[in-house]
Amino acid sequence: MSDPSGIHRGHRRHRSPRRALFAVLGTLGLVAAAATVAVPSANASAPPPPSGWTQVFLDDFDGAAGSGVNTSNWQYATGTGYPGGPANWGTGEIETMTNSTNNVSLDGNGNLLITPRRDASGNWTSGRIETNRTDFQPPAGGKLRVEARIQVPNVTGAAAKGYWPAFWMLGAPYRGNYWNWPGVGELDIMENTQGLNTIWATMHCGTAPGGPCNENSGIGSTTSCSGTTCQAGFHTYRMEWDRSTSVEEIRFYLDGNHFHTVRANQVDATTWANATDHGYFIILNVAMGGAFPDAFGGGPDGGTQPGHSMAVDYVQVLSAGGSGTTPPPTGNRDAYSAIQAESYDGQGGVRTESTADSGGGQNIGALANGDWALYRGVDFGSAPATQFVARVASGAAGGVSGLVEVRLDSRGNAPIGSFAVANTGGWQSWRTIPANISAVTGTHDVYLTFTSGQPADFVNVNWFNFGR
Repeated sequence: MSDPSGIHRGHRRHRSPRRALFAVLGTLGLVAAAATVAVPSANASAPPPPSGWTQVFLDDFDGAAGSGVNTSNWQYATGTGYPGGPANWGTGEIETMTNSTNNVSLDGNGNLLITPRRDASGNWTSGRIETNRTDFQPPAGGKLRVEARIQVPNVTGAAAKGYWPAFWMLGAPYRGNYWNWPGVGELDIMENTQGLNTIWATMHCGTAPGGPCNENSGIGSTTSCSGTTCQAGFHTYRMEWDRSTSVEEIRFYLDGNHFHTVRANQVDATTWANATDHGYFIILNVAMGGAFPDAFGGGPDGGTQPGHSMAVDYVQVLSAGGSGTTPPPTGNRDAYSAIQAESYDGQGGVRTESTADSGGGQNIGALANGDWALYRGVDFGSAPATQFVARVASGAAGGVSGLVEVRLDSRGNAPIGSFAVANTGGWQSWRTIPANISAVTGTHDVYLTFTSGQPADFVNVNWFNFGR
């Protein structure tokens, strides 16, 4: 069912830029909040995985009061939008997101607090964090569960005007291409606004406006918190993405109660594939203002009370069944044996497809400027590697070319080597291309990154390895 407001709650999203944005925004002159929610006393560890499920990600938000999040798990999205993307996060929200502990911090009791603030000039700040990992998806024939225990900001009525807390996910191709929403998919596990005892769950996909997924509203439904309101206590919000059923489906739950399902046969096959044939990353944020609050009375205004936190007890990701699980990143790959390109541990903008190259199997393709793939734990040994070799193909148009680069341990590090590639005679016309690299020893996470001066796809990769 579409959003009763008839507008899209989530426009976040016309291709999110890369967010290696850890620049401190500095002291923002924050003043004491007019009202500050008490630190929630409820605290529980994430439950152990049920039988048949494997834990692939967990943050219990344990740590000293006033400290920031674990940046091994999370990155901050700061400012008023992704660089190169739409203003105001594409939604019309009016806050500036920061990495300040005034806005994002641990409470010392096992909770994350995301707290909107308003300064003496009336300017709002808040927080938005996103998982570093972008590879959350079910294994073939299996299931993925993404769950969090959350108390939304404990504020209601006129004091809540403009509040918009959310727990949600975006398709991995959104990183590195800031304008491909909603085609790459968005899964809103929990959205709330205006202090209402109502939560919204939605899948966004297809094209906007309109299209097969009824954008900008998406395919959504609502339910209410029982026992305590969503504001007055913690509740558990869950999404299960199930590839074990005859028709693939995505289900949404509140406190274990199923209330909404989106099935692959509700849209055409291409729309579903574009939204689901890749991993996702997880987002927690509290926006102020924007299209969603506007549909329910607007705000924030002078009567809105700053300082009310969304409290998150844990975020957990589980995997079950299928031809394999979605494992936590692991290592030891041999740098000197062929590393199959489709065996990545994380990716952005990458598709897999059957390859006509000798030996069969799959290659990665549709690779364009800003796309990347991660291969964890590549062991180079004690004698330095000095060469990189990759099996590539390209059917790019005349004048279209780009670089295949190798980076170690972070996509933000400078490449240790690269080679240029243009049309090789077709997308399945394979060539083995060598390149020199800076000497490397030891074990490293290897990133293949793809850089071009234009946006068109320019290369496929089947496998790669290193040499001395």
